Amino acid sequence: MLRRFCSYYKYYKGLFALDMTAALISSLLSLLSPAIVRYILSTALPAGLFIQIIWLLIAIIVVYMIQAGATFIRIKWGHYLGVWMENRMRSELFAHLQCLSFSYFDKTKTGTIMSRITNDLFNIAEVAHHCPEDFLISIATIVGAYAFMFAFSWPLALVSIIPLPVMLIYGIIFNHRLKERNRAIRRTIAEVNVAAENSIQGIREVKSYSREKLQESRFDESNTRLKTSREKMYQTMAQYQTGISFMRDFYYFMTIAGGIILIAMNRVEAYDLVTFLLYVSVVLPPIDRLINFTEQFTQGMASFERFTEVLDIKPQIEDKPDAKPLVVKNGTIDFSSVSFSYETEDRSIVIDNLSLHIPGGAKAALVGESGAGKSTIVALLGRFYERDGGSITIDGTDIDDVTQKSLHESIGFVQQNVFLFDASIRENLRYGKTDATDDEMWEALRNANLYDFVSSLPDGLDTEVGERGTRLSGGQKQRLSIARIFLKDPQILIFDEATSSLDTESEKLIQDAFDRLAEGRTSIVIAHRLSTVKDSDIIFVIDKGQVKESGTHQSLLEAEGLYYRLYSLKD
Repeated sequence: MLRRFCSYYKYYKGLFALDMTAALISSLLSLLSPAIVRYILSTALPAGLFIQIIWLLIAIIVVYMIQAGATFIRIKWGHYLGVWMENRMRSELFAHLQCLSFSYFDKTKTGTIMSRITNDLFNIAEVAHHCPEDFLISIATIVGAYAFMFAFSWPLALVSIIPLPVMLIYGIIFNHRLKERNRAIRRTIAEVNVAAENSIQGIREVKSYSREKLQESRFDESNTRLKTSREKMYQTMAQYQTGISFMRDFYYFMTIAGGIILIAMNRVEAYDLVTFLLYVSVVLPPIDRLINFTEQFTQGMASFERFTEVLDIKPQIEDKPDAKPLVVKNGTIDFSSVSFSYETEDRSIVIDNLSLHIPGGAKAALVGESGAGKSTIVALLGRFYERDGGSITIDGTDIDDVTQKSLHESIGFVQQNVFLFDASIRENLRYGKTDATDDEMWEALRNANLYDFVSSLPDGLDTEVGERGTRLSGGQKQRLSIARIFLKDPQILIFDEATSSLDTESEKLIQDAFDRLAEGRTSIVIAHRLSTVKDSDIIFVIDKGQVKESGTHQSLLEAEGLYYRLYSLKD
């Protein structure tokens, strides 16, 4: 896992080298000032070399300036390194998600996917920048400082090093506890937000059932848990800050006490004690870095593991190596002994040995009770799911032998729950044809019976539709979806229960627009309202994933079978 993580540095070798070089220079330069001060106190000052002292003091200022420059490079370009690696990973993850099949999204919550794209990748970026840098700075500074300290006075160095392991272990343990407390707070904050969101979004139900007190009680439970979590976090914080502050002071104390005793024993000079105190101030920040390093590295690797888990998921449906673009001539569709079941625990059969034939250019209808398998049939035609058996062909060509891109370009879907992007009408229309001109878009709107509405808007095509099209009515969204299909101009149309929840007037406008769109194309209509499929060339009655009946509206009524019963009940 670590090797795979490190492989991303290869794209930015120069930047990584610059960051590490700046970090190393900054660390090593921080060791020079105490050594220069020791030389001044031990040699230059007693000898009265005042000119030399001035130059040495200037040298310390120059060291500080170089350090400042190295720090600027480290902070700026080090963060750039993390951001660029995060950007590459996010693009790689998003591109991979686009390739995954519907089955992955059926099983994975949107919030989980968004967490991978945002939170996990941010953690990875922090690790990519800080961990190598912090580790190098900490080791170089601590080892370098004690190399000088042992060279100047090994007895005092031994005395001063005693508190360091204790500080490091104590800090790592409590840093982990603090992170756990913070995670608990984030979880309880999420609970509070959910409780508040549910109550606010459902305020009409709350008031109509007079359940204000119940909602207050539920909210208070979450709010109390948040208060308790915060109290525990601040208690742990107090213990950590108190302990680490005491140990810092004790570190200084050990150095001072050891120095005083050794001075009294004539084992060290006073200037050595001053030098050691300066080195103590140099060593303490790297200790903090190492304490944070362990937790940050662990958290970052966990995030990277979740990131790679998604990348390692193979698309369930992939093009064959020799797949060719689909060329639709007549649009004849054939299902032959097709079977399918979703990836659920019981693996119940949804489509069972289904066969049907739709002539090119015909208008076919799929009818049946909810859950009969109608929408699954058209999803299999688009190869959004891989069937378990049988074959599906378009103009005699098996859809497994063509590229998915060409297959999807040849089919236009108008669904019951239309998805519109939070953008303008223009941008949503251009999803059907990216280079569509304004004239083409207005013509598509006219064909979809939406021209008058859009032209009456102050911003026209530039009108924002809102998130998921909330600023439009259900019928307007459907017609905008149809206009988008007009621009796409596919050879095969799927009309999936697109008018089931609309009023009669909207249904008539949409039906008229769809009829106009379906001219000269093979179309499949799925409808609950059987009156809308009377004029279909062929109607397939689906029940439990099988074709129970097929024929025209009139012939099916005369047969007085399942279609007759459905028609009598619903129409």
